[in-house]
Amino acid sequence: MILGEMLMSIRWLYLDLNSFFASVEQQLNPELRGKPVAIVPMMVDSTSVLAASYPAKAFGVKTGTKVGDAKRMCPGIIFREATHEAYVDFHHKVIAAVDRHIPITAVMSIDEVICELTGSQRDLTKAIALVDEIKSELSRSVGECITASVGLATNRYLAKVASDMMKPNGLTIIKQEDLPEKLKKLALRDFPGIGAQMEKRLKRVGIYTTEILLGLSREELKQAWGSIVGEHFYEWVRGNDTAREENTQQSFSQSHVLSPELRNFEDAYQVTQKLLHKAAFRLRKEKFWTRSMLVSIQFMGDEESRDQRIRLLECQDDFSLMGALAEAWSHLKRPPLGRELGRPLKVGVVLSDLIPDLEHNLSLFENEKALNVVRKLDEINAKFGRGSIYFGGSPVDQEVAPSRIAFTSIPDFDGDH
Repeated sequence: MILGEMLMSIRWLYLDLNSFFASVEQQLNPELRGKPVAIVPMMVDSTSVLAASYPAKAFGVKTGTKVGDAKRMCPGIIFREATHEAYVDFHHKVIAAVDRHIPITAVMSIDEVICELTGSQRDLTKAIALVDEIKSELSRSVGECITASVGLATNRYLAKVASDMMKPNGLTIIKQEDLPEKLKKLALRDFPGIGAQMEKRLKRVGIYTTEILLGLSREELKQAWGSIVGEHFYEWVRGNDTAREENTQQSFSQSHVLSPELRNFEDAYQVTQKLLHKAAFRLRKEKFWTRSMLVSIQFMGDEESRDQRIRLLECQDDFSLMGALAEAWSHLKRPPLGRELGRPLKVGVVLSDLIPDLEHNLSLFENEKALNVVRKLDEINAKFGRGSIYFGGSPVDQEVAPSRIAFTSIPDFDGDH
């Protein structure tokens, strides 16, 4: 193998912590080790599991499983309410441990990081040795319960795919010469970016298997995705390390399961307002503008939520967003023809179709005064803590929709971000 080929072989290391929240609890509480454990946002049967230990996963319990179902699936399962400060603390310990061996290119979520290999690190033997060093460091300096699955590949995308292929505590390598055969055994949903809705879309156009997907041309994939993402996918699954946008943020979302006393439309609306303010704060903090809002309500007894999407002029201020929320809520409160709505159980808001500051187009309708107000509020809350100052009519009870750890957002706990 010539030097150029060697350097093209392995370029990225993707580290995915195994059952991170559950593993932290087991590290802190030795009596939980080796047992089926599920981490939940609150101790009620109507909520869903945030994370499950591997003994619990053996019974089919996973992220998103309803607590009531988990009890039936896994007799003897132990539930623990999430301790988010601990997860943030361990996240920073993991970052420090990895950084002692290789610079981190990007923190992808609270339990995932990606590192670019350079120079001799791209030699496969040395890359494997580096993985062993990182895993040993995690056990030694973070905790024996904190393990990670690692993917090594020619590009970021395949490194992520590889990290999911052998869990827990595995190492999967995808070299150029492994393609496409090594990918053919995967299901469509095993590829990042292909969720439930995208899978349905692919199947509607006759793409039922990974083998069919991998055999499509660049243009066919672009048509299947309906965007340039299909062209990127064509390159990535062929091992090419094509340039991708540094901004991988797709949306800012907040959701909350309502406690029993708040399961009415008036209180549910106030909670949704608070969720929107938090999402808008994150939007501005990360320097984005949104062009779309999705508001959702899940009702008692219903598996599916009701959604209402509102298209927006590019904005990032709470005043514009609150007007859109009011419009969406008026639609969601109307019962479908021939049936009644139940009591609200869960509410959520998603800001999407994002535009970074540098690409924002100035508008004649832009409310500069409103922006100045919310930015000043952000400064005050950042300095003195979230809730120090708030919009009139906003719910002030800090126990209502408290901060939770999003898998793609790691707060520093200097405020309620």
